[in-house]
Amino acid sequence: MAVYKNVEGADKMDERVLLIRRVTKKTTGGNYVTFSALVAVGDGKGKVGVGLGRGLEVPPAIQKAITQAKKRMIDIPVFKESLPHEIMYTYKAAKLLLKPAPTGTGLKVGGVARVLLDLAGVYNASGKVIGSRNQILNTYAVMNALKKLKKRS
Repeated sequence: MAVYKNVEGADKMDERVLLIRRVTKKTTGGNYVTFSALVAVGDGKGKVGVGLGRGLEVPPAIQKAITQAKKRMIDIPVFKESLPHEIMYTYKAAKLLLKPAPTGTGLKVGGVARVLLDLAGVYNASGKVIGSRNQILNTYAVMNALKKLKKRS
């Protein structure tokens, strides 16, 4: 018989709710109301993930988003608590610019990019998101840009 030990702290993930939307749909019986939640999960050591969950109430939607985010985690290279190099990325209507910054600068990025970089363990960076105010679109733009980063040797 195998004995499984649950190691505390080995799976320590920080979770942040980025967006909660109330979605209504007109039906013959009235209105059908659901909730959509966008959640980011990270460990602060170069791993970050994003999930989108839907449910009839807010807590189940958030829980579904957290499980999806943990399944879709990506590794990003972190160089001296900053990004390894500058990146410009276009995803649908969003244009994204991320640049490394010297130590002590902090995160000079707006919106969801700040949260995602913070969860990934990047504490010094600057950037700009242009062209889109849709937070879901911007989140996927940042995630795709972070996937494109190459390790600095």
